[in-house]
Amino acid sequence: MSTYVMAIDQGTTSTRAILFDADLAIAHVAQEEFAQHYPASGWVEHAPDDLWQTTLRVCRQVVNKADGNIAAIGITNQRETTIVWDRNTGEPVFNAIVWQDRRTADICAQLKANGHEVEVTHKTGLLLDPYFSGTKVKWILDNVDGARARAEAGELLFGTVDCFLIWKLTNGRVHATDATNAARTLLYNIRDGGWDAGICDMLGIPMSMLPDVRDCDGDFGVTDLFGPELPIRGVAGDQQAATIGQACFEPGMLKSTYGTGCFALINTGDKLIESRNRLLGTIAYQFGGKVTYALEGSIFIAGAAVQWLRDGLRSISAAPETQAMADAADPAQDVVLVPAFTGLGAPYWNADCRGAIFGLTRNSGPNELARAALESVGYQTLDLIQAMRADGSADLGRVLRVDGGMTASDWTMQFLSDILDARVDRPTILETTALGVAWVAGHRAGVYPDQAGFAANWALDRSFHPQMDAATRARKREGWARAVKGTLGY
Repeated sequence: MSTYVMAIDQGTTSTRAILFDADLAIAHVAQEEFAQHYPASGWVEHAPDDLWQTTLRVCRQVVNKADGNIAAIGITNQRETTIVWDRNTGEPVFNAIVWQDRRTADICAQLKANGHEVEVTHKTGLLLDPYFSGTKVKWILDNVDGARARAEAGELLFGTVDCFLIWKLTNGRVHATDATNAARTLLYNIRDGGWDAGICDMLGIPMSMLPDVRDCDGDFGVTDLFGPELPIRGVAGDQQAATIGQACFEPGMLKSTYGTGCFALINTGDKLIESRNRLLGTIAYQFGGKVTYALEGSIFIAGAAVQWLRDGLRSISAAPETQAMADAADPAQDVVLVPAFTGLGAPYWNADCRGAIFGLTRNSGPNELARAALESVGYQTLDLIQAMRADGSADLGRVLRVDGGMTASDWTMQFLSDILDARVDRPTILETTALGVAWVAGHRAGVYPDQAGFAANWALDRSFHPQMDAATRARKREGWARAVKGTLGY
């Protein structure tokens, strides 16, 4: 009888359960999308029950394929998304405020004006930006009737999505998160390894709301919702899970994940780098109480730009169509899309700017917009890599390991290699986020090998090498820089 590990991958637009066999091969997958809610410009919400019910349904589908032989569960999740719920009833007091949401821009601006950003960045590695969970919690407590009083009375709990799912899976027995998710809240001191009372006081967040913080391969309780008790033995935020899944265990190794957004992380070992270029210091993973740090650049809109073509412009019916359209686009046109639909992330961190298109002509059409959407992913990655190089080594980013749904597009990956002037390596398993947390849980359960054994099994699907001439690369880079400058100045 085969032994399996189930990975729950709760993402921004869908929830998946993936069953990995004893050889870390994907055996079964179940996926379900859920609704996105946009109650105001720049606001993004999810219904917490949608996150939970889709998790239940996809898990039940794959559990039924496992013949009752699942050794452990791993959970990876959209980070920073914020949920506050009643300690006794489990009922959320408000919708989940999604990581993309920008409603707390004024709160962040006021905190910056009051001179708090230097202290916050030193302690957390993060910037005062609406992206992170802390100001979202403050907004809920300040704007939901009775929430602050209930929180101060100890009646409410806060958690990122992993924490909420753990609480639900264990029937309220475990209120815990892992170090990588805690590190994205703006409330966790990644130097000292604990919740920061000073920052919580600054934001008016009672510490009684906060979960216990454990290693990525810690004990997160058991669930009996799918039959016999199943242990939860691995938890990591999606980008850290992808870093693990890409076997980036050595300092200097770099990966970039392309999903709704794009996130590039470089392993910095036991050294926490304070970026001079508005990148983020964060926790890559924590095993056995030992922290490994990373430097991260975050892009808010990657695959979401293609979703905009489908759902907003209705110029495509499915994402794969964009590859042929980009090939068919007029090479004489230089249409540039800056997809700042919810502001710009690293290295700009501008919450107020919005998307813009430059270079339109009378002949511009769906093909040119499709190409511009795919190219925007490469351009934004270039911004991140250049900032990382400025913070570290000039050799940084010569090889980039990639994963996520968009990497299935050969056109996009070739453009990425061209504009970066770097080799891009795509692994055989693109689901590295789920793979990473499955390995963490499975290793803890005694099913999978250690780090060295796991890294040795990393398998390359294809390498993409630069083919663009230097003059074209320089021209296109300059065009992107002008477009960003115009967007920021609007």
